[in-house]
Amino acid sequence: MEMSIAKQFMKAARIRVLPVMLIPVALGALGAFVWDGKLNLWLLLLTLIGSGAVHLFSNMINDLWDYYNGTDDAAHKTEGAISTNSGFLTKGTWQLRTFAAVTWGLFALAAVCGIILSFISGWTVLVFGVLGALLAYFYVAPPIKFGYRGKGYSEVAILLSFGILPVAGAYYVQVSELDYRALMLSLPIGLLTTLILFNHHFLHWQADKQAGKKTLVVVWGERRALVFSRWLLALAYLSLIACILAGALPFYAIIALPTAWPLYLVYGRLKEKNESVAYLPLMGASLQATIRCGLILIIVLIVQGLI
Repeated sequence: MEMSIAKQFMKAARIRVLPVMLIPVALGALGAFVWDGKLNLWLLLLTLIGSGAVHLFSNMINDLWDYYNGTDDAAHKTEGAISTNSGFLTKGTWQLRTFAAVTWGLFALAAVCGIILSFISGWTVLVFGVLGALLAYFYVAPPIKFGYRGKGYSEVAILLSFGILPVAGAYYVQVSELDYRALMLSLPIGLLTTLILFNHHFLHWQADKQAGKKTLVVVWGERRALVFSRWLLALAYLSLIACILAGALPFYAIIALPTAWPLYLVYGRLKEKNESVAYLPLMGASLQATIRCGLILIIVLIVQGLI
């Protein structure tokens, strides 16, 4: 049965992972609510739309350049590798022109939102937006292609794109100033999202190696990368405790810590060397931990702002 246009778009843009961008934006705005007593819901809605659009643009532009660079095709042809792209280009589901038009349409929507917000909250909003757009584009696009360089650049970019920029940017939209607590608040959710993106490399690292895409999993090897993955999980939840100690979160935000447990258990079932399919539970648990932790922190900040 042929998918509807809407379902095709949802798959092409990987819309199911959209919460990893919307949650940081909500956290930043709620930080303004708790610390400064300010929360403009219209500004929050416009920030959510713009950030969501740039995230979907990022997903699609990565697919587009992975197709140009041959990594998408390599993932489909490498035995055992699991492709995380939609496959719409390699399978001919969408024509290249259609895929590119939708991709840049999302960018245009994000740009319009950013320009409107900059008129309302100040030109600094555009700095956040432009930095986010550049990181999204050059993750796999030439001449930089920092996602291919294997020196940790892509992990730093993810921390910026899904932690510091959306949290601090959403906070700035509300109050037109910066606060160290917004930076602190960005670390738990940013590090957890970095963990998702890092763990997804395990699904197709052999294909990445064949295509010349030097992720840290390719450069370090499976065993060392798994050790780093575990440390990244620990660092994310240690940063949550640091947020409480620094006053960015109330003490009862500690209830978010148990969201790490299901993911921790998945690590225990992995060996030093695994088939790609063995990493699917790790990916699922990483995504669940990020969303569950983020939602709990949202609820905590709403409660704190109301009491």
